[in-house]
Amino acid sequence: MGFLRIRTTVDERPGRLASLAAALAEKGGNILGMSVQSDTDGTVDEFVAEIPAGPEVVREALEAAGGRRVKVVAATAHQLTDEPTRALLLASRLRAMPWRLPELLGELLRADDSRWVYGSDMSDLPDPTLLTVPVAPRRAIRVRRADLPFTLTEAARAASFVRLAQPPPHQPAGTERAVRLSDGAETQVRPLTPLYREAVRDLHDRCSPEARRFRYFTSMPMLPPRVFDRLCDRTRGHSLVAGHDGQVVALANLMFTPDPGIAEMAFLVEDRWQGRGLGAALARMIVGEARDLGFAEVKATLLSDNVRMRRLMVSLGATMSYTEDPGVVEARLAVGVMATASPS
Repeated sequence: MGFLRIRTTVDERPGRLASLAAALAEKGGNILGMSVQSDTDGTVDEFVAEIPAGPEVVREALEAAGGRRVKVVAATAHQLTDEPTRALLLASRLRAMPWRLPELLGELLRADDSRWVYGSDMSDLPDPTLLTVPVAPRRAIRVRRADLPFTLTEAARAASFVRLAQPPPHQPAGTERAVRLSDGAETQVRPLTPLYREAVRDLHDRCSPEARRFRYFTSMPMLPPRVFDRLCDRTRGHSLVAGHDGQVVALANLMFTPDPGIAEMAFLVEDRWQGRGLGAALARMIVGEARDLGFAEVKATLLSDNVRMRRLMVSLGATMSYTEDPGVVEARLAVGVMATASPS
């Protein structure tokens, strides 16, 4: 005997399920698990059965019993796990490791492949074996399962599962977090909003040309309004400001990139606040936001002579690599393995 996973669409008529069960019993089948799902043109009954008959024989028997679009594929013993229990275990793993969302969603749907897609690639495709699950305005997960088309019920399950990886309903714009630095000074960290336009302009005025060059690769004397507006746009990234005594003393940016599952981060810290642990604290917050948004990795592009930032990224657990430009290095950090950074 072998295990088979059997799926068939049926019309909603009294006795239809009994007919299918009788057809399986006639072929020596023992039904070990069953679920009922909704789809566009009827109800989908799914069975996991131990049965001596081959897939083709089972398919013909169910079609004769009134089944439509019958699919029969090999199953394994682990698919006999109680489905609600399996879903709860996966949900528990997801809450602990939200950056593994694509992998765990693939497990939930028993998919062949599950990966990030971005931007224009998020559009739905007319292929029932592909399911695109939105995660954020510009990111989604594309799930593929060659043997069994996805049902509306599975799409709803996937959407609910993805919501578990989302941060709680958005913090109000005024929400702040206090950060105490290595020397005892305290700053307040808040989400960047247009309210801070003048304060961020003043921050750039106070920063040295070197600090601005390390952030923008040029000693940009001021932040253009269009760039500031883009940093405030939460569909394109998340940014934080650190304030002290009525001034913004640091700016941290998490920017969405065209690479699925990867975000980019950058920092500008006023010179007199450098070396006091503020950069490390902001980096941990930014990486935490990336993780909560479902990103698997963050990267930072650095000038090779930016020793302080390179040291910070290494302390977080990032790997460093050279780029085609000998004056530029790239740091990449898997959000699930961030080390505890010492103040820098």
